[in-house]
Amino acid sequence: MKKIDLISVVASKAHLTRKAAKDSVETFLAEVEKALAKGEKVVLSGFGTFKSVLVKDKAVINPQTKQKQVVKSHRVARFTPGRSLKKSVK
Repeated sequence: MKKIDLISVVASKAHLTRKAAKDSVETFLAEVEKALAKGEKVVLSGFGTFKSVLVKDKAVINPQTKQKQVVKSHRVARFTPGRSLKKSVK
């Protein structure tokens, strides 16, 4: 499912116009992104949890040049599915 498909489903199920559905989906995604950028957890009960995790420095070898490099520490987004989502996907 793509974002446009999600917008269409929200519009039909919530009896909204496509523009209103698009605004609500984009607002939701923007707020999740803001919370993760601040390092906060986003918990959607019954669905799952989005969180921002700090990845430590890591030494890697470039396969083309065989040189050792260091990937600096950075934050990445992680998603942990909730219990009901795990059951429905099985």
